[in-house]
Order: sequence, then C-alpha cells, then structure tokens
Amino acid sequence: MARNSRHNKILEIISNNEIETQEELVVALKNAKFDVTQATISRDIKELGLIKILTEDKKYKYATASSSQTISDKMKSILKSCVISITTACNMNVVKVMKSTASFVASIIEQYGISQILGITYGEDTVLLVSLNIDDAILVKEKLNSLF
Repeated sequence: MARNSRHNKILEIISNNEIETQEELVVALKNAKFDVTQATISRDIKELGLIKILTEDKKYKYATASSSQTISDKMKSILKSCVISITTACNMNVVKVMKSTASFVASIIEQYGISQILGITYGEDTVLLVSLNIDDAILVKEKLNSLF
C-alpha cells in the first residue's frame, strides 16, 4: 500500500508541478511526508512509465505517457485501486475515488481521450465527467468500467 500511495503522490506532483530531476521529485515527496531515496524514485519512474517532455521554456519535465501512447499496466492498476464507484446522473458521471487521488484519476481519464467527455473537473475525492447527453454519459461509464 505504501508503494501505491507513493506512486499516486508522484503522479499528482508531476501533474501539478514542473519536475525536472529525480532530486526535485525526492524533495517534493519528502515535503509530502514520504521518506524516499533517489534509488527508490528511479525505480518508481520506471514502473510508472514516466517520460520527460520539453516545456514551453525549453526545459524538460517528468510527465505521464501521452494519450497517443498506451497507458502502462501499472498505471491501470493504480487507477483501479483509486476508483470506488462510478455513477451516471443525466449527462454526467460522478467518479468517487480515494481521498487525494482525484487529480491523478482525472489526469489518467483525460489521457484516454474518450470523445464523449466534454469536460472533466475534480475535487478531493470526486471526479466529474460531463457529456453532451445521457447516451454519451452511459457510453463513458461503460468505457471506464471496461478499463477497470
């Protein structure tokens, strides 16, 4: 469980910050109360399939694979462990997740590029997916359930 929590936090950190080096990631994790070493982070980066991408200001930062790439089995496993339930309400899907994982879950769902999702927003333990109509919302729920 500690490793999954750490992986969730890594994904949250890199989605909200421009992390250039493993050392920066170690510091960010230590600030979040995770006692880690650079060697642990190196393994985590490999397990999560993280890549470095070029930013607008010509620096590199860690990121998850883009939607054109397949999402790693490890990330799918983490996603599955975070999601508690999916409920369709009119043209929306409410995804209940473990506390503090909504940012990560929203990011991964967005990477899947499901065309029937018009927009995604999230709180601490909830991700809201908005579709055009109820038929699209039901299709989104079916696609998400097939991922889990």
